[in-house]
Amino acid sequence: MNHAMIRHTIGVVLKLEAVFMLPSVVVALIYMEIRALTAFLISIAACAALGFFMSRKKPKNTLFFAKEGFIMVALSWIAMSIFGALPFVISNDIPNFVDALFETISGFTTTGASILTNVEALNKSCMFWRSFTHWIGGMGVFVLILAILPMTDSSLHILKAESPGPSVGKLVPKIRDTAKILYMIYIAMTLIQIVLLCLAKMPFFDALTISFGSAGTGGFGIKNDSMASYSTTIQLITTIFMILFGVNFNAYYCLLGKNKKAIFKMEEVAWYFIIIFTCITVIAINTRRYYENILMAIHHAAFQVGSVITTTGYSTVNFDLWPQLSKTVMVIIMFIGACAGSTGGGIKVSRIIIIFKMVKQEIYSYIHPKSVKLIRLDQKPLEHSLTRSVAIFMLTYTLIFVLSMVVLAFDNKDMITNFTAVTATLNNIGPGLGEVGPMGSFAVFNPVCKLVLAFCMLAGRLELYPMLIIFSPQLWKIRR
Repeated sequence: MNHAMIRHTIGVVLKLEAVFMLPSVVVALIYMEIRALTAFLISIAACAALGFFMSRKKPKNTLFFAKEGFIMVALSWIAMSIFGALPFVISNDIPNFVDALFETISGFTTTGASILTNVEALNKSCMFWRSFTHWIGGMGVFVLILAILPMTDSSLHILKAESPGPSVGKLVPKIRDTAKILYMIYIAMTLIQIVLLCLAKMPFFDALTISFGSAGTGGFGIKNDSMASYSTTIQLITTIFMILFGVNFNAYYCLLGKNKKAIFKMEEVAWYFIIIFTCITVIAINTRRYYENILMAIHHAAFQVGSVITTTGYSTVNFDLWPQLSKTVMVIIMFIGACAGSTGGGIKVSRIIIIFKMVKQEIYSYIHPKSVKLIRLDQKPLEHSLTRSVAIFMLTYTLIFVLSMVVLAFDNKDMITNFTAVTATLNNIGPGLGEVGPMGSFAVFNPVCKLVLAFCMLAGRLELYPMLIIFSPQLWKIRR
C-alpha cells in the first residue's frame, strides 16, 4: 500500500477545497454576513493548514494501483465532506455536526437530500456553498485535479473510482487531456444555462445556484418550494439542462469533434431519451386531471421525470400526491438513473441495457445450448469481465440496499418512507416519498440512520467499491 501517495493526495484535495470556499467568502462580503464570513475563513484556514501539512512532502514513489486509487478517492471524499460541513456548524446555520455532515455529503455526492425544513433561513453564503458543492461533486474533484495537475499513468485508477458507470474510457490518449475536455464541456454548459436563466429574468444569485444544481444533477433548492415559484420558462430551461447533463459526455465530445456519426451508435443515449419520453407520456396522461390543460400536465411531468431520472431532485409539484401509476413510474426511474459518464446517479442506463441483454442471452442459451452469442453494446462485443462486473455490482447494490433498509427499520418509520429514503440516497436522487417526499425532509431520521444514509450517498456516488474497500483490513498492511 502506497500510504505516502494516499496522504499526499488527500492533502492536495483539502487545499483545493480551501480554494473552493473562496467564492462563498465573496458572497458573505457582498451580503455583509459577518458570522458566516468568520465561519468560512476558519474553515479555509483549517483546510489549507492540514492540506499543506499532508502534502508538504512529495512521495518518492508515485506509482499506485487500483486499490490505492479507490482508497484515495473514498478517503478524500470523506475528508472533503467533514471539512465542508464546518461552515454550516460554525455559522450556526446547521449547529448539529451530524446534520451538517449529512447536508454536505448530500451536496458533494449531488444527492440533494436535505435535513433542512426552512432553506430560506440560511445565510446567502452558506446557501451558495451548499449549491456549489453540487457543481464540485458533479464532474468530480479528481477529474479537476487530473485536468490541472500533472499526474502519472496510474491516474486512470482514480478516474475509474470517481467516474460513474460500468466502464471508463479515455476520450483522447492522455488522461489529463481527457479531464480537460470533460471540464471544458461541463463549464461551457453551466455558463450557457446561467445566461439563459438570467435572460428569463431569474435573479443572478438564483441563476448561479440553480445552474450549479442542474449541472451537478444535485437539486438543492434555495426556496422552500424548490422550483415551484419560478416561471414556466425558467422551469422549462431547467428541465432541458437537467436532461442534457444526464447524457454521457462522450456524446458531446463526438458532436464537437469530427466523429459526429458515432453518436447515432450510442445505444445508451438512445434508450435514455426513449425512457424519458415514454415516462413523460405515461405520467402526463395519468395526471391530466390535476392540471388546467394537457400542456401543463406535460410540462410538470417532463420536469419531474427529468429531475428524477438524472437524479437532480428539483421539483415543481409534490409528486407524492400523484396517482399510484405515476408514483410507481417515478420510483422505477429512480433506480434506472442517467447515462454512464454523466453527472447523474442511479444504476445507469448502460447497466440496465447490459442486464436485459444478459437475461436475453441466458434464455437464448437454453433454447440453443450449443450456440455462442456475444453481448454487444454500441455494436461492439462486451468482454466477459465487464458483464461479470455488472452482475456483481447489482448483487452488491442489493446487499447494501437491504442492510440499509434493516437499519432504518429500527427508527419505526413507515415502509414507503424507509424504502424511498434508501432509494433516494443510494441512487443520489434527493427526494423520495412519504416523510422524505418533495415537500418533506430527512430530518425525521435519528443520527444513526442519517449516518447510514450518508454512507449510501457516498457509496452511490463512488460506485460502491471505493467505500467498501476502506473497510478491508488487509489493504492497510504496510508494504514490506
